[in-house]
Amino acid sequence: MGHSAPAISSNSGVAAKLGKAIGAALLDTVEAYGEISFTVERSKLATVLDKLRDKHEYQQLVEIAGVDYPDRPERFEVCYHLLSLTKNHRIRVKVSTDEDTPVPSVTHIWEVAGWLEREVFDMYGVLFDGNTDLRRILTDYGFQGHPFRKDFPLTGYVEMRYSEEAKRVVYEPVKLAQDFRSFDFMSPWEGADYILPGDEKVGGEASPSTPKTTEKKSDTGAGKKANKAAAKKSDGKTTKAKAPAPKRTKSGTSKKGEGK
Repeated sequence: MGHSAPAISSNSGVAAKLGKAIGAALLDTVEAYGEISFTVERSKLATVLDKLRDKHEYQQLVEIAGVDYPDRPERFEVCYHLLSLTKNHRIRVKVSTDEDTPVPSVTHIWEVAGWLEREVFDMYGVLFDGNTDLRRILTDYGFQGHPFRKDFPLTGYVEMRYSEEAKRVVYEPVKLAQDFRSFDFMSPWEGADYILPGDEKVGGEASPSTPKTTEKKSDTGAGKKANKAAAKKSDGKTTKAKAPAPKRTKSGTSKKGEGK
């Protein structure tokens, strides 16, 4: 039986109330799919998040996520997901930035933001002003590039393997064993518009309504030698059947009339 309490509190009136509290720093509010997102000025981010935590009870920073929109002047969005434990409610606060402009760090508000900001830096290359330990956290030492950027190649630039000769892990340029293949993900049972391997043998002919029978000797398919042997007639000679062996009595002698 499900719990009587809702999984999350209603959004009714929340967007208007928090938008008014954010004030001039608010750039946009979007409420869709049961979620509320606030886009704020980058320079006012720390002030907004501090107010949401202390005055509106959004105590927990659940996640910091990055998004890459290469066609935008400020291509990156940094999204802060907040949870109110007392209100049972979640909101999202977003800022935009580019490759060179840092986002204010919020490690002084939530210590956990240190690792979360490092993840966004590692994957997207977004800089955070005020983070004293902004190092890579997911990729390896000396990794080049940021894997979650849309212009980063799917195969990367280098591949890693253990070298028996060097007795250590080495990096080499990527060498693909085969080219990329394209899949249409269409089930052959749902009407693929191409001929599957083996279907060319059928040729689209319907199965016969009656089973195939052999009407003449040439239909047997056994060949000329078999047909010739089958055409031979018997010579009519008969062979005598062998006489049955004599039956023995208990005394070991043959019965009268039996024998050879």
